[in-house]
Amino acid sequence: MKLLLDTHMLLWAAAGTLPKKAEKLIADGANTLYFSSASLWEISIKNSLGREDFRVNPRLLWRALLDNQYQELPISSLHVLALGELPTGHKDPFDRILAAQAKSEGISLLTSDTQMRDYGDAVMFVPK
Repeated sequence: MKLLLDTHMLLWAAAGTLPKKAEKLIADGANTLYFSSASLWEISIKNSLGREDFRVNPRLLWRALLDNQYQELPISSLHVLALGELPTGHKDPFDRILAAQAKSEGISLLTSDTQMRDYGDAVMFVPK
């Protein structure tokens, strides 16, 4: 299975505080793990603003993800165009682009964000 971790899942993975179900999915070697450049963008912005829940060096996180066999998913024009096909309930632009990427690429977005459930089968919800 292909899994795109949302930003909080990446932060929890780095901190060792993942929900148990997410931990099992990530540890399963049969799964291919992805992270989005949108997550690094979000972390960079929120870290520079001093957000306590985003206290991680984005460059070190990026390197650690690559070292741990995660695949980077850059934002493409097709992902941006897919935003127009998504329901408009969720207003966070970072979450919306992650959903668009997952939907466009046929990847499951791993998230604990209940608002992401509106995006249907592109989302794999894991409670925190």
